[in-house]
Amino acid sequence: MSSTIRPATGADETLYRPGRWLALSVLVLAVLLVAVDATVLGLATPFLSEDLEPTGNQLLWIGDVYSFVIAGLLVSMGSLGDRIGRKKLLLTGAVAFGAVSVLNAYASTPETMIVARALLGVAGATLMPSTLALIRNIFHDPRERSIAIGIWGAMASAGAAVGPVVGGFLLEHFWWGSVFLINLPVMAVLVVVGAKLLPESKNPAPGPWDLPSVGLSLVGMVAVVYAIKEAASHGPGAVAGAAAVVGGLALYGFVRRQLTLTSPLLDMRLFRHRGFSGAVLADLLTILGLSGLVFFLSQFLQLVQERRPLEAGLAELPAALGAVVTGLMAGAVARRFSVRSVVAGGLAAVGLALAVLTVVDRSTGYPLLGAALLVVGAGAGFSFTVTADVILSSVPKEQAGSASAVSETAYELGAALGIALLGSVVTGVYRGFPIPEGVPGQAARAAHESLGGAVEVAGSLPGDQAGALVAAAQDSFTEGLRLAAGVGAAVLLATAVAAWFLLRGQRLEERVGH
Repeated sequence: MSSTIRPATGADETLYRPGRWLALSVLVLAVLLVAVDATVLGLATPFLSEDLEPTGNQLLWIGDVYSFVIAGLLVSMGSLGDRIGRKKLLLTGAVAFGAVSVLNAYASTPETMIVARALLGVAGATLMPSTLALIRNIFHDPRERSIAIGIWGAMASAGAAVGPVVGGFLLEHFWWGSVFLINLPVMAVLVVVGAKLLPESKNPAPGPWDLPSVGLSLVGMVAVVYAIKEAASHGPGAVAGAAAVVGGLALYGFVRRQLTLTSPLLDMRLFRHRGFSGAVLADLLTILGLSGLVFFLSQFLQLVQERRPLEAGLAELPAALGAVVTGLMAGAVARRFSVRSVVAGGLAAVGLALAVLTVVDRSTGYPLLGAALLVVGAGAGFSFTVTADVILSSVPKEQAGSASAVSETAYELGAALGIALLGSVVTGVYRGFPIPEGVPGQAARAAHESLGGAVEVAGSLPGDQAGALVAAAQDSFTEGLRLAAGVGAAVLLATAVAAWFLLRGQRLEERVGH
């Protein structure tokens, strides 16, 4: 595909940098790592639940605190990379990511696991904006950059495919902590090869890194997300209200401060570009509609349909394969038709596929699930690749780190909100299932905490009681999953309509000279 692009005679070597495709291969290792880490947790959740015995609320925190922390730090880390150098930040973060993965693997209590996941979020916040920003600075030709972003997105999807398969194999042969230790060899390769191949890039006149802005961004994002999670889990209350007020004030202070600084952490003028704002909003709402459902789908495959971990991982492959194929062709399709038709069409396809999942039950055959997952992946591959290209193309290369961070913040914030909101829908419906007569009170309480808890408790009950308890729990979990799929479908279809209007007239760059 890239062979069709020919530099003009005498073209500046910095325009078509030698070794740029090898450098890209290093960047996608980091993307692969983060994607694997995100998807493998869903498969490990039943095993982790059995070993650490978290409450339902702790289980949600284990699932989403990683995204909460990343969302709070991405803008700060993207700006830091613009200042100290994106390569330096990427390699430092990679070392930290590997080290903290060990802490995750050997966590012995739910509290330790939550802290370990939070620290992994701190390290992860350095990786994603650095990779996209380096792509913006390595590939100056717009068509080559579209191909590079497509490969970047395809590898993220490949990670989503590799994670469950590798994770499923490890979970069948080792303990759940092994799914985190697979990060170590990838990190080692990334650091050793990246130090050699990656060019350094940063803003030549960045100004100081404003620590009060860092604090306001972190407090604001984490507090707002916590407030939404708390309200979704327990209903509106004093704690959720206080967190919302604190978060809102912090974010207001952050925006006001950025408008007064000569070298802001985030240039708020970026949002005046309708294409930039539309693409960011599309990413946020899309991930919100998808992530909570995906988080619980692995549990459905294992604990409801009783598939082995490796089988469950293979069952999720169609989504990643669809995203890989469409991600690689998204840039060309968007130039052939239009940005808004590709993004809106992709989102509508995802929404319709989620709507199909509202009819699943315990006995639903795999052809329906596999087809729906394939369409979800294909639609997401089109949408995310094109929006990433729009976001990077909308800003000067000196601000690539900040723009990438905004894009990734939308992604991670959407993931956290999706798990919190849709996860709370599933959990709320699940906890309402009737306990069969004769089940002891302590066992009933454990069964209501999580589906994994119900399956574990059933092992200590007489045969008839055990079967009735597990069947009731599985039916209730599936009902929650259907409702979450319906909410996700509504969000995706509404986002498709919004993208059609917000991205009107938006085009990808055709030539060098943005």
